[in-house]
Amino acid sequence: MYRLIDLFSGAGGMTLGFVDGRFCGGYECVLSLDSDAAAMSTHATNFGGEGVVGDIEEFLSSGAHVPQADIVIGGPPCQGFSLLNKTRTGDPRRALWEPFLEIVFRSGAAVFVMENVAELLRSPEMHQINERAEENGFQLHASVLNAADYGAAQTRKRTVTIGAKSDLFPFGIFLPEPTHTGRWRTVREAIGDLPDPEGTEIREEEPPLDLHFGRNPTKTSRERYEAVPPGGNRFDLQKNAPELLPECWRKKTSGGTDLFGRLWWDRPSVTIRTEFFKPEKGRYLHPEKHRPITHREAARLMGFPDDFLFRGSKTEIARQIGNAVPPPLAAALARQVKDALDNIAESKERARKIS
Repeated sequence: MYRLIDLFSGAGGMTLGFVDGRFCGGYECVLSLDSDAAAMSTHATNFGGEGVVGDIEEFLSSGAHVPQADIVIGGPPCQGFSLLNKTRTGDPRRALWEPFLEIVFRSGAAVFVMENVAELLRSPEMHQINERAEENGFQLHASVLNAADYGAAQTRKRTVTIGAKSDLFPFGIFLPEPTHTGRWRTVREAIGDLPDPEGTEIREEEPPLDLHFGRNPTKTSRERYEAVPPGGNRFDLQKNAPELLPECWRKKTSGGTDLFGRLWWDRPSVTIRTEFFKPEKGRYLHPEKHRPITHREAARLMGFPDDFLFRGSKTEIARQIGNAVPPPLAAALARQVKDALDNIAESKERARKIS
């Protein structure tokens, strides 16, 4: 088993892709860290191991023990790079890659995998990350990957960076080739078998029905949902029922086409964010039902199996789902890294036998 540390771990979507044999397997999580207590409760429920609820910089400054590991994975919070926060040039979250790398170096890991928003790739910080890693003996490969290319029923584009110790991997570890190009998993494949949701709260049911609950929309909201045709969006609402248009949209004739939009049955989902249960935030209406997608549907579109147990309130669980790394994408990275680590281990064993 390869020893793994997951930083900014959230619920553990990335951990799942590495440690679960249905995805990859061959790893054990020896430390996870996140400031979100509910997410860490979810992580502990599914993986066990040492979990730290807290700030990564405080963890380091406290002199806490960093266990030895073969690989460090994680996604430093991305809001500082997000297109939704273009003016946040001084956002401290942009610099959280620094304590991430500090733990990589202290752990003695041979490899690290960092995930962040697509905008990171061409940011000044990407150059700084590369420079700092090279100073400490790592070679990096980074690119923007789409989770749909690796089996998630979701078009989620993220910058993924693999860093590998240059003395062990002189050419680095390359990013995995897409496995699902031209045969993306669709919304129908992910959620088409689910019945209509019941109630508006987390249910005392076995998965998947535990998280398959609805909302209690107002009459106006319901009428708005009904005015959006298959594949439609807020512009259809503007055309079909202008009297139902929110005041803030009445004079706005341009802008995003996903707001108040319906998912398509025969395509992957759009990126699932933390407020997927609010149609005004994106294309989160069910393909044909007059409602937003449920927590269970969002979890499936992300790639979580039904037996993955979430902990927390409805809002906390939604945040965990929307912030996660899709497990199928994590699995592709895990397999790529594991093959490289296995080759190194086999080479060392051959050399030992010869000597």
